[in-house]
Amino acid sequence: MTGAGRGIGRAVAVKLAGQGHRVVLVARSRSELIETGRLCRTETRIHVGDVTEPGAAEEMFSLVEREWGPVEVFVSSAGRNRSARLADIDDEHWQEMLDLNLTAVFRGGRRAIGPMVSAGWGRIIVISSVAGKSGFKYLGAYAAAKHGVVGLVRSAALELAPDGVTVNAVCPSFVDTPLTRRTIAAIVDQAGWDPARATEHVGSLQPIGRMVTAEEVAEAVWALVVNGAVTGQSVHVDGGLLHA
Repeated sequence: MTGAGRGIGRAVAVKLAGQGHRVVLVARSRSELIETGRLCRTETRIHVGDVTEPGAAEEMFSLVEREWGPVEVFVSSAGRNRSARLADIDDEHWQEMLDLNLTAVFRGGRRAIGPMVSAGWGRIIVISSVAGKSGFKYLGAYAAAKHGVVGLVRSAALELAPDGVTVNAVCPSFVDTPLTRRTIAAIVDQAGWDPARATEHVGSLQPIGRMVTAEEVAEAVWALVVNGAVTGQSVHVDGGLLHA
């Protein structure tokens, strides 16, 4: 799984390992991956790499196939956002958001399909965002990429359902992770709020009155692994923030 070094990706890896899955941990930081591996209860492999590189998907899937055989569950969790007003989003910012949050997801899913279809069973799960279902100020490029992911998931699910392969997205709201803390810092910068006010504001956006935990997102991922009747969905883990 990608993005396994910290945050949601780490929580999902630990959850899958706790359920008996061997997990290949992919991220750019070896030290973070080593720490994730220590938390996992089953056998793991570490692969340090940048998922935006064109050959990254082939490298990580080949590693699994050499060691353990075909991939059964692919979780794409790598992602990040950048905050800017629309008028200030340059081409580099735009492309960075698409490369990581959409194109890398497509490449990984594309590489997963063949072996899963051959086996007649597979699970592809993408960590998207409520930004993929609704717009957010100052996150235009990120939201566009995440909306693209939701469309990709829906299309892939329809295509692969007859082959026993499910494709779903999990759409968290604000999760208590390093990524969210960077978002809060951006709010401080863009809106001119003090950090305490910004943190309180982010928590209050969820009707449950707090940020979601990474472990709660991981539970949703596991539910999609075990339920073969759920496909093409964008499952909200958002404390009631969105209703459609």
